[in-house]
Amino acid sequence: MRIAVLDDDPAQTDFVCQTLSAAGHVCHAFAKGGELVKQLRRQTFDLLVLDWNVPDMAGDEVLHWVRQSLSTRLPVLFMTSRSREVDIALMLNSGADDYVVKPVSAPVLLARVASLLRRAYQLHAPTQKEVFGEYEFDLKSRQASVGGKQVALTQKEFELALLLFQHLSRPLSRAHILDVIWKQSDDIPSRTMDTHVSMLRSKLGLRPENGYRLTPIYGYGYRLERIEGDAA
Repeated sequence: MRIAVLDDDPAQTDFVCQTLSAAGHVCHAFAKGGELVKQLRRQTFDLLVLDWNVPDMAGDEVLHWVRQSLSTRLPVLFMTSRSREVDIALMLNSGADDYVVKPVSAPVLLARVASLLRRAYQLHAPTQKEVFGEYEFDLKSRQASVGGKQVALTQKEFELALLLFQHLSRPLSRAHILDVIWKQSDDIPSRTMDTHVSMLRSKLGLRPENGYRLTPIYGYGYRLERIEGDAA
């Protein structure tokens, strides 16, 4: 998962990012609230970890902006040294999904993050297959099929298709997709992602007449959505 961490203490940021990265997450650190909000306008994240007292725009202000401005329900973990009950209640009532007081051990941090991600994205224990209607993805063989017929996909096409189906109807930023599929590689040509999307649209038949629409979002990324009934 892609996680943004807001904290102006470099040691704390390093601890959080190293802990989460070791568990397989992709972390992006921010020392100023305003910079995080700027990136939230351009990119998608799966979870936010917010400190309270940071420069430029405090954590509570960032939380307020997130709840007022984002169309999707983004899980937020408040992690701060402020331990008064009134502060905890205030942030939880303001829209935070969880609140932990520093210092936090690595096992507790991982457990809190895992719990939030399960609740937000209905994550379950790993399975051999993921099925979305007629679309089936075999995670062991890395093979995809549509209506029982196998479709030849490259490794990256398989990973990208699975990511899009797992986030059905959710806009995904180009940076998010690059992080997850191409592992933040700097040598990926700008058209590579567009070419992969075009191939998926063709190979998997992701068109309105088949009940799906895979569309670009100008200046942002892509979204795969299901079209119900008459709309298809």
